[in-house]
Amino acid sequence: MPQLTETFDRPEQATAAARSRGRAKGSRTEFWMLLPSIVVLAIISIFPFLFLIYASFMDYSLSIDAPSFTGLDNWRRVFESDTFWQSWGRTAIFGVAGLALELLLGVAVALLLYHAPKGRNLIMTLWMLPLFVAPVVSGLLWKYLLDPTYGLYNWFLERIGIHTQILGDISTAMPAVILMDVWEWTPLITIIVLAGLQSVSQEPLEAAEVDGASGFQKIRFILLPMVRRMIVVALLIRSMDILRYVDTITIATEGGPADSTKTIGYYLMQVAFRFQDMGTAAALGLTMLFVTMVMGNIFVKMMKKGEG
Repeated sequence: MPQLTETFDRPEQATAAARSRGRAKGSRTEFWMLLPSIVVLAIISIFPFLFLIYASFMDYSLSIDAPSFTGLDNWRRVFESDTFWQSWGRTAIFGVAGLALELLLGVAVALLLYHAPKGRNLIMTLWMLPLFVAPVVSGLLWKYLLDPTYGLYNWFLERIGIHTQILGDISTAMPAVILMDVWEWTPLITIIVLAGLQSVSQEPLEAAEVDGASGFQKIRFILLPMVRRMIVVALLIRSMDILRYVDTITIATEGGPADSTKTIGYYLMQVAFRFQDMGTAAALGLTMLFVTMVMGNIFVKMMKKGEG
């Protein structure tokens, strides 16, 4: 019996060993195929990151011949600056309000397109048009439309008795910039959420319909929970973009009036290229990188929670 058992075990052991060797060989092949990409990625990401850390401890102004070590002076200058904290406050307002509006509109339009019987492709194409507009062009477009002299939207406001310079008023400049961002990037939320909706299985919806669930109940208890991960992905992408939302602000308001639209991204650009203080700009960039990592970690935890 032992010999017979051993005879029957050998083919299985040989098959398992062959599979193990095949997996090891496949892993080595994948490693060598990915190695060039890994090296290139390291060169274009790790080196700039290390240089950013180095520059944050140096007096790295473009007006001097050679940088000099300053220790924590750049970091102290950043955290003691009122402009730094005010810029983060404006960025928080801009981000929360913008993301909330984009999420509500994006999900609503995605649900409408999901239930649209006809014309879905045409409507989606028209809805996506702002995505193809460069941020600089978007800033120019809205600046002309809101111009107090010949702007079309300003003309409509004057016809109904509202006389104001939208981009020149502290109370209206930030809401206007937020609406610019919402106009341009809400279609991205729609695309991501609609892709998730189209991948939802129809069986739970059919079962809910048999049980007498209303359309609102199917959306609330079935569709939205099943596309929760896609919504989180959309929010993650947009939150990363909002921190570096500079182009449109530069063209439309230049951070004004009275710094009312100076977000952290615009402040970083101003310190780096207008004041030419690369050391302080490097410290600012690292604070933005830290906040980005924290936000990314939060969104990843939200995705994992949704999986559970």
